[in-house]
Amino acid sequence: MKKIFLLIATCLLAASCGSLFKVTTYDVSLASVESPADAKVKYGETKIVTFEEEGKSKFRYEDDYINISWYVGGKQFYFTLNNKSGFSMKVPWDDVVYVDKDGQTMRVMHAGVKYTDRNASQPATVVPKNASISDILLPTDNVYYSGTYGGWQEKYLFPQYKTQEDANNSPVIGKTVRVIFPVIIQDVVNEYSFEFSVNSVIVK
Repeated sequence: MKKIFLLIATCLLAASCGSLFKVTTYDVSLASVESPADAKVKYGETKIVTFEEEGKSKFRYEDDYINISWYVGGKQFYFTLNNKSGFSMKVPWDDVVYVDKDGQTMRVMHAGVKYTDRNASQPATVVPKNASISDILLPTDNVYYSGTYGGWQEKYLFPQYKTQEDANNSPVIGKTVRVIFPVIIQDVVNEYSFEFSVNSVIVK
């Protein structure tokens, strides 16, 4: 009898885990980039490239001043910024903004910032000429403390679904989100706007 009970319990646990551990993935592309005014004159020709790296779709934007690669994760944006300007460059984190699918703006935090300090002022990061940084962007509104689930948690950037049918009807498909990303070069603020489009949703 004990063996039968254990077998039933194992089957129930496996079934429940199968439903709990559905993974929702999003096909997100870098649709457009708004670069500073007179970009073609001042910043040279611009281009957006999509490429695969380690099985992930990434996106690269480049002009005469910056070369930046993006990867959109489930909860964070990952990026690598290379400074091509010939001068030191600053990333003023307090002015970097995430705009969600509904047009709501949010502060962001980056690697090294404690969750408890997410709403505090964040010092700018200096990127010397011909140097690069790799970092993340995480909307601070998506960070919360949960006593039930054991501490600090991060919300997903987009909704999670249990079935492919629900995913196919997702209102997020066709929506866009943006990252407003200013960089300071020789005390001049150069504001970039990266717009990402949600193309499809897959549940595995």
